[in-house]
Amino acid sequence: MTKTKCVYVVDDDDDIRSLLKSYLEKNQYKVLTADSGEAFLADFDTSLGVDLVILDVRLPGADGFSVCRSLRMQSHVPVIMLTANSDEMDRIIGLEIGADDYLAKPFNPRELLARIKAIHRRMEHISDTADVDVEPVADAHRFYRFAQFELDTLTRELKVAGVRESLSGADYNLLMLFVTNPGNVLSREYIAENTRGRDTTPLDRFIDVHVSRLRQRLREDARQPQLIKTVRGQGYILTSHVDASDHEAQSSAS
Repeated sequence: MTKTKCVYVVDDDDDIRSLLKSYLEKNQYKVLTADSGEAFLADFDTSLGVDLVILDVRLPGADGFSVCRSLRMQSHVPVIMLTANSDEMDRIIGLEIGADDYLAKPFNPRELLARIKAIHRRMEHISDTADVDVEPVADAHRFYRFAQFELDTLTRELKVAGVRESLSGADYNLLMLFVTNPGNVLSREYIAENTRGRDTTPLDRFIDVHVSRLRQRLREDARQPQLIKTVRGQGYILTSHVDASDHEAQSSAS
C-alpha cells in the first residue's frame, strides 16, 4: 500500500493555509499547518514523517529564510518557498540555504501540486537509482588540492595563501562536485540533481548564478574564468588537476 504523503504548510495567512489544506487533502495528502516559523520549528520532528514543507518567506518573527536555515540543521526534507517578491535575489538566497523550489504569490494551487509531485518523483528516482555518481562523496578524502587552493572536507574550509574561508553548504556541495569530477563536463541537469535534487527549466538560471558565485570564491575573472569554464550548450568543467589525499600539505611559508 502506498504511504500517504505528509505536507507541512507554514504561512501566516489564514486563507492560504485553509485553501492549501483543503486542496491538498482532496488530493490524498496529509496536511499539517503552522502560522509562524517559531510554531513550526517547535512542532517539527523527523518522527512526524513530513515529506515536504511549504514555507512562506515573509513570516512574522522568524522569516522563511531563517526557518529554512534552522530546518536544514536537522532535516533534508524538501522545501518549497512561497514569496510575494519576484526579485530573483530572494529566490537565489532561498535556494542557497537549502530550499528545493520557489513559487511566487499569487499562485495556482494546481501548479503548486504539480511542483510537489515533481519533487517527490525526483526524490523517489534518486532513491531507486542510487549509484556511485549520486552518493555523497565528501568523505572520500579529507583534502582536495587544485590550482592554489586546498579544500578541507572535514572543516568545509577553502584554504588559499594561508587563509581559510568557511564555505556555505551550497558552495561546498557544488565545489565537491567539481573536484571529484575534474576534467569532466558537468551538465546543468547533472549539477542540479546532485546538489539540489531538482530539475532545471528553460528559465532556471539558478545553476548559472551558483556557478558564478563559486567562481567569485575562487577569485576567477568573471569575463574569462580559467578554473571553471563554460562549455557552450553542455555545462561546466573544472580544468585544473586535482590531488586528493588524507594528509594536509606542508606549508612552505611559516
